[in-house]
Amino acid sequence: MPGPTMELEPVEPQSLKKLSLKSLKRSLDLFSPIHGRLPPPDLESKKIRMSHKINVEYGGIKSTGQPAQQVNSTGRGTQPSGSSNVLALPGPEDSRDPQEVGAQNALAVGPSLQPKGPNNVGAAGKSTAIISSSSSSDRNFSTSAIMERIPSRWPRPVWHAPWKCYRVISGHLGWVRSVAFDPSNTWFCTGSADRTIKIWDVAKGTLKLTLTGHIEQVRGLAVSNKHTYMFSAGDDKQVKCWDLEQNKVIRSYHGHLSGVYCLGLHPTIDILFTGGRDSVCRVWDIRTKMQIFALTGHDNTVCSVFTRPTDPQVVTGSHDSTIKFWDLRYGKTMLTLTHHKKSVRAMALHPTEDCFASASAENIKKFNLPKGDFLHNMLSQQKTIINAMAVNEDGVLATGGDNGSMWFWDWKSGHNFQQDQTIVQPGSLDSEAGIYALCYDQTGSRLVSCEADKTIKMWKEDENATPETHPVNFKPPKDIRRF
Repeated sequence: MPGPTMELEPVEPQSLKKLSLKSLKRSLDLFSPIHGRLPPPDLESKKIRMSHKINVEYGGIKSTGQPAQQVNSTGRGTQPSGSSNVLALPGPEDSRDPQEVGAQNALAVGPSLQPKGPNNVGAAGKSTAIISSSSSSDRNFSTSAIMERIPSRWPRPVWHAPWKCYRVISGHLGWVRSVAFDPSNTWFCTGSADRTIKIWDVAKGTLKLTLTGHIEQVRGLAVSNKHTYMFSAGDDKQVKCWDLEQNKVIRSYHGHLSGVYCLGLHPTIDILFTGGRDSVCRVWDIRTKMQIFALTGHDNTVCSVFTRPTDPQVVTGSHDSTIKFWDLRYGKTMLTLTHHKKSVRAMALHPTEDCFASASAENIKKFNLPKGDFLHNMLSQQKTIINAMAVNEDGVLATGGDNGSMWFWDWKSGHNFQQDQTIVQPGSLDSEAGIYALCYDQTGSRLVSCEADKTIKMWKEDENATPETHPVNFKPPKDIRRF
């Protein structure tokens, strides 16, 4: 017989939100009776945690009682000072007597150089004792006094004497856009927006010769070290070969569709490289005037080029912010560097090391050769359009900007050790303080800058400067950019 049925109370329908809040309240009541208050400090747990930290921090450090007694006796004057290396960590003000410190706080650090005596020949006490003058566990132990200082891996800059302008040459009637030195180091030539090429004496700074023939500004110059030839390129799309025995043009190289901005000679083969506004670097046979290759691939003006005897034999920089390595056998691109964000207007190959620097408006970068691996950025920003770069064998990199700033850098570390500002010649506007070309002489001891105030300035190192009068103010970078 079934039992009496019990009537169940009707369940009030509740929303999901209300049920969730009820569940949350029950959980809080159940698991957190002291919600909002921190649990009481557990001294045993703190002690274990501190001992673990000390063990992890100082792997080669062991607690001994003997060194602490030796140090205490040293503090009382029983041993001569200097026989042990003692470092006391600061403690609270209420701990006055260092003798009260227990041996459990003495930390013995590695072997140290102590004078050998007859009593401690076989003793295990050849260690530096470090005593904390507080046994209280309420403070965090200060480890800065005994932490190993990690030296910066950034190379320290080599000291270089500051450079100074010692001669200003006037003679051109327009912006001076290009410069090249003779291999004999007796003269140098400059090309200008007045459509002339002038040849100057290095020692005296006097004008030796003026060559005319271009009908637009001369943007590139190079002097052959094997022949008596000089090569020039300009905005008139022309590339000319000058015979310096006759002082006249003997060859012209036709093919560029627009202005020619840069020019380079191969160091071992008789070929010529020119780059211009038609986004092409053209390779010419000097003797036959034939175009060997048209190195295509850039999307904008090719404004800088340098060559080297081994692969990559040609490296070009462009306004499309890329640098390309070229295979001269096939006329193809070997590698494209896209590290820069703005136009690569200048590049400089180091005369002895297998690396080069490239400059754009945001910064100067160093790459190695032949693989083109990025090395590092220079440690300062010139914050201007950099039109020209040059580096000598001593590792002094010079950069010239559109605003007339001439900065000198240590090649090895990227440290900027001198910032100079060119002074426009009288009668020129301050806005004409722009540097368009830089070149060292064959010895690397003289620097020539070509400027927008129609002058040529010659620079040399200050002979009276010493590391004491001009110290290196260098701070290693904290964060090293990897791109």
